[in-house]
Amino acid sequence: MKLTQVQDQAIQARMALIVGASTFDRLFAGVRFDEVDGYLLYAFAKDEEAACAIEDEFSLHISTVASEILKQEVEVVLVMPKVLQ
Repeated sequence: MKLTQVQDQAIQARMALIVGASTFDRLFAGVRFDEVDGYLLYAFAKDEEAACAIEDEFSLHISTVASEILKQEVEVVLVMPKVLQ
């Protein structure tokens, strides 16, 4: 299921509240939460370094927030650089 722009922005807004402005600007600037396939959420970050950091440090937070917003269980968050999009 492709996420709507509103769902994408809602997840981004919640993550901004959780991680704070400086971390959000450093890692999440330009991130797009794109699609849910079963229990897997696909997201795209600005580059490989940001994608790795987001996935390693914040995937649990993202899955919790996304599950709440999308009203379906999200267990795994896969963050890829936009280059692979």
